[in-house]
Amino acid sequence: MIEKIPEWHLSAQDDAEIADLLARCFGPDFGGRSFHIHHHHLRLVLRQGAIIGHMALILRAIQLDDRLVTIAGLAEVATDPAHRGQGIAARLLQAAIAEATASPASFMLLFGTAKLYAAARFRYVSNPMAHIELLEGQARRVVSDQPDCLMVLPLRDEIWPEGAMLDLRGPVF
Repeated sequence: MIEKIPEWHLSAQDDAEIADLLARCFGPDFGGRSFHIHHHHLRLVLRQGAIIGHMALILRAIQLDDRLVTIAGLAEVATDPAHRGQGIAARLLQAAIAEATASPASFMLLFGTAKLYAAARFRYVSNPMAHIELLEGQARRVVSDQPDCLMVLPLRDEIWPEGAMLDLRGPVF
C-alpha cells in the first residue's frame, strides 16, 4: 500500500530511511538528507518492511511569460536497486498524478528521461527556462537555459504554452 506522508509528519525514522534510499540510488549528492535541494510538501512511499520506493511532490508557483501558474513538481523518484523491475515506480507515479490532480495545480512537471513518464502521458517540452543555481547549498546566480529533460503533464483542460518563458522562481526540484 502506498503511504502519503505530509512533510511536517515525516518521522525521524522515515526521514532516515528515505535518506538511505536516496543515497543508494543517487550516491552522496544528497548529503545524508531525505531531499536534494529543499523539503517537499508530500512524500509517497512504498514499504516492504523498510521504504523501497519514494517520490516527492511540491506545490509551487512558477511564471509562464507574464502569468503566474501553480504546478506540482515531482522529485526524488527512487526505487531500491534490489526491487527494480517490479512496477514500484509506476505505482508511485500513478499515486503522484492522482495527488497532483486533486491539488490546485494546472500542470505536473518533472526533470527526467525514464520511459515510465512518457507512458504516463508526460511529454517533453522545450521552453526557455530560468532558475536559481545552487552551489554547495548557496544561491549563486540565475541560470537561463533550455533543458532537454523537462516533462509536463496537463492536469486540467489548459494547454501548456510551448515557447513561453518558464521561470521556476527558485531552484529546480
